[in-house]
Amino acid sequence: MSVLGTISTPAYVLDEAALLRNLKILSGVQQRTGAKILLAQKAFSLFAVYPLIAEYLAGTTASGLYEAKLGREHFPGEVHIYSPAYKESEFPEIVDIADHIVFNSLRQLRKFRPLCQGKSTGLRINPECSTQETTIYDPCAPGSRLGVRACDLTAFPELDGLHFHTLCEQNADALAETLAAVETKFGDHLYRCKWVNFGGGHHITRPDYDLKLLERLILDFSQKYDVQVYLEPGEAVVLNAGYLVTEVMEIVHNGIDIAILDTSAACHMPDVLEMPYCPPLRGSGQAGEKAFTYRLSSRTCLAGDVIGDYSFDERLTEGDRLVFEDMALYTMVKNNTFNGMPLPDIGILHTDGSYELVKRFGYADFKGRLS
Repeated sequence: MSVLGTISTPAYVLDEAALLRNLKILSGVQQRTGAKILLAQKAFSLFAVYPLIAEYLAGTTASGLYEAKLGREHFPGEVHIYSPAYKESEFPEIVDIADHIVFNSLRQLRKFRPLCQGKSTGLRINPECSTQETTIYDPCAPGSRLGVRACDLTAFPELDGLHFHTLCEQNADALAETLAAVETKFGDHLYRCKWVNFGGGHHITRPDYDLKLLERLILDFSQKYDVQVYLEPGEAVVLNAGYLVTEVMEIVHNGIDIAILDTSAACHMPDVLEMPYCPPLRGSGQAGEKAFTYRLSSRTCLAGDVIGDYSFDERLTEGDRLVFEDMALYTMVKNNTFNGMPLPDIGILHTDGSYELVKRFGYADFKGRLS
C-alpha cells in the first residue's frame, strides 16, 4: 500500500518530485531567455516549500498586503505586488515590504507614487485582447476593472514598467496574440520601460506547451525594447504536483450510486463548482467507461456539493481511499470551513517516498474565523 493509503484524510499532499520537475522547466526558461519568473502566491502559498522554490525562481508576486508579507518572510528573492486598489492604511507597510509595486489605474498611481521612493513602480495595462472563453477569468472582457486601456493612457507617466495579465491556463500562441495587441496599442510606451511583466496564466509546465515559441517571444521582445521581462505563473509552478486524498464514508442510491466522501468541492476545491470542472481522479474513468459508475459528493448539507461522476473497475466500499490529482493549485488558498467542515491536513510526499505532515487543523481554526 502506498503512503497515500495510510495517512489521515482529508489531506492535501504536495508531490515534491513533481514540483521539482516543474521548477527545473521554469528555471531553464529563465536561463535561456534572461526572463525572471515569479511565484504567483494567489494560486499556491504553501510556504513550507518556499525555500526550495526560491532555489529556482526569482521571487514572488502578491495580490495584497498579506501575500506580500508571506513572500518577504519566507521566500528569498524579489517581492512584487499588484492590487486593483490599495488601502491607505496598508500602503506604508506595502512600501516597506515590496520591491515592485504595480498600480491598476492612473488615479491610484498619482495618489500613491509619491510614497514609493526607492521602489520600482509600474502600471497594469489592458490590451483589450481576449484569448479565452471563460468570462470570469477574462481581464480583457468588456467592462473589466483590471488595467488601463490604451485610449486612456495618452502619455507615459512617471514609472518603471508596464504589466499585463490576460491568460488563464493557456499555451504560448495566446501569448503571441496578446503581445501583438500590446505592441500595437502601447508600442511607443514600451521603449520607455525598464521592465515589462507578462503576468500569469502561462501553462509552461504542461506537456504540450510550446517552450520554443515562449522563449522566442521573450527574447525578441526583451531585445526590441531593451527591457527585463517578468512572468508570474501560479499554476505552472505546481501543475500536476499535488493531491487531495479522501475516504469514502457512505454509499447511497437515488437513481445512481452516490459516494459520500470526507472532503467537499465547496469547501476544499471551490474551483470545481466555480469553473466548473471534474478534477482528475487516480484510477478512474469517465461515467460509464468502467464497470461501476458513482457520483462523488460531500458530507456537507449543500445539495449541489458534488464533485462529479466517475467510473471504477470495482465497486466502492466504505473506507476506500480516493486520490484527486492536480490539487496543489487554487485549493489551500481558497478553502473554507462552511458547514463546520474540517480543513484538510497539509503534507509533503518527499522524493525519498517519506511523508511529512506539515499542518493539521482543528476546531480552533473553525472557531477562530468567527466571533
